Amino acid sequence: MEERTSVTESEWKIMELLWRGGTWTMPEITRALEEETGWSKHTVISLLKRMCQKGSAEVIPDTHPMQYRALLPRKEAVRQETRSVLRKAFGGRGALLIQALVEQEELTQAEIDGLLRELEQKKRGD
Repeated sequence: MEERTSVTESEWKIMELLWRGGTWTMPEITRALEEETGWSKHTVISLLKRMCQKGSAEVIPDTHPMQYRALLPRKEAVRQETRSVLRKAFGGRGALLIQALVEQEELTQAEIDGLLRELEQKKRGD
């Protein structure tokens, strides 16, 4: 899949709603995020327009009021965001990210165990 423009922090809030499934109208999105963001409908309209131009969301044709849905899969957005963080903060080295998480005690024992299993599988070529 081609690399798309990354999702901004503001767009991510809307994408989280769209990834829940179904379709969302601008008023529904505004209401759902109102308490957290304080955004007006004009802010939401601007964000939705930009997201549609970037290809991360779309207007469903022939819907009134206009309904939106995600085009960019969550898994792809997470992949892009991870690559961006790795490049910016860790010089593209995933091991440095994991080391930072361990040093800052950001991982639970269950998460460490899961990572160890994943690393062992990768080492074996599974």
